[in-house]
Amino acid sequence: MSSAYIRPRSLAEALDAKAQHPDWMVLAGGTDLMVNATHRPEPAGILDLWRLPELRGVTMTDVLTIGAGTTWLEVEHHAAVLERFGPLAAAAREIGALQIQARGTLGGNVGTSSPVGDSLPVLLAFDAELELASAARGRRRIPYREFCTGYRKTQLAADELIVAAHLRPPATRTRTTWRKVGTRRAQSISKVMGAAFIELDGDVVTRARVALGAVADRPIRIAAVEQAVTGLALGAKAAEAARAALRSAIKPIDDVRSTATYRRDVAENLVARFFS
Repeated sequence: MSSAYIRPRSLAEALDAKAQHPDWMVLAGGTDLMVNATHRPEPAGILDLWRLPELRGVTMTDVLTIGAGTTWLEVEHHAAVLERFGPLAAAAREIGALQIQARGTLGGNVGTSSPVGDSLPVLLAFDAELELASAARGRRRIPYREFCTGYRKTQLAADELIVAAHLRPPATRTRTTWRKVGTRRAQSISKVMGAAFIELDGDVVTRARVALGAVADRPIRIAAVEQAVTGLALGAKAAEAARAALRSAIKPIDDVRSTATYRRDVAENLVARFFS
């Protein structure tokens, strides 16, 4: 028996459908969902949001707003992203091949909430907010750092859809960076990836946000590193402080892609380079 299928013409229609069918699969680009489609039960229904106009687009005012249905190719090539959000553009370029970037969406990456989602440490480092909506309760915003609650678990309610992400641009004296380590230079699933947002007074760290992926059951902020480097000048001392703080702050797992020991060593090297 084939699943029921709805392709809404507006966000209001989509939210009504989600309220009526909270158990239906939400489909955008399909780059995550279709990979395992033959290995999971057939969904009760499909809510297809691909190219829904109200979920598309990138705008820059005092904050950067990215619609949940915006593809990574669109994110990567947007002038404001390239100019002021370099780590996000860099992450977008590493999300699979061009075909995946042309279909995969920000909302899909956030909703799937994989611990190896390439964009997710960037959203943490930039302290992004997510905009969620339901037909019954309207819209709400939640800090992305609070959104992931476990392995592929989030605070998204059964009747809600992800509408957009909002990121504040860095001030002039801010260093931002993102780095991914995989098996090869392109089209690889991350062994470890990290992003940093480092505010400076001269070369002294006044505040830092450091996030890593593929070292826990979800992408995580590393508070121990952020505290350890505050007040230190960029260089060898700050790098070693970051490395030492990280050592006991994460507990990576062994799996088919890498060992826990390797992940910890690589993660230490990444955060040390952020503050070198």
